[in-house]
Amino acid sequence: MRARITFTKQGALRYTGHLDLHRLWERAMRRAQLPISYSQGFHPQPKISIAAALPLGFASLGEVLDVRLNEDIPTEEIASRLKDNLPPDIQVTKIESVDEREPALQTQVVSATYEVHLTEPVDGSELKRKVEELMMSESLPRERRGKFYDLRPLIEILSVVTEADGKVWLQMKLAARDSATGRPEEVLNALGIEPEYTRVERTSLIFQE
Repeated sequence: MRARITFTKQGALRYTGHLDLHRLWERAMRRAQLPISYSQGFHPQPKISIAAALPLGFASLGEVLDVRLNEDIPTEEIASRLKDNLPPDIQVTKIESVDEREPALQTQVVSATYEVHLTEPVDGSELKRKVEELMMSESLPRERRGKFYDLRPLIEILSVVTEADGKVWLQMKLAARDSATGRPEEVLNALGIEPEYTRVERTSLIFQE
């Protein structure tokens, strides 16, 4: 059985790295007595695949993982078993059974959506001007790990949200394909905003049809 689990990652777990999150899920599933499938060889690994690594410090409302189980178990029972074995900052929001023959989960992600809340006051009209200017740019040359790339095609949607009290924040939809991933902190840098003065939350992962 291949089960797909959608979950949140909040609170202190924002500072848990990708590998530690993987181990956290393995321990929780073992405590829940779920029959996880393992790879063969000298160092068997649990067949757990997390869709996309979440940078340290980011919260999320829509992380996704696939786990292979040696038995078919109703998704409601999987949810019930996990409920008391996961930390409070992880909440399961959906579990579904998916076709075993589907491609690897990581290869199906095409984009991700984010909310970016600013912890320092900003001029809303000036921020909108910067966003419009950025979105009208033909290219945004950037450098990552010594390699140059164009950030502009990786930004699918970028908009400013203004609340009734005047507070402003950003919505982003960025490409999240293999070797073509847009990062919120790079968009913030392009806007002249220091990432450390923001709170970033990934709200969803979008998969190919």
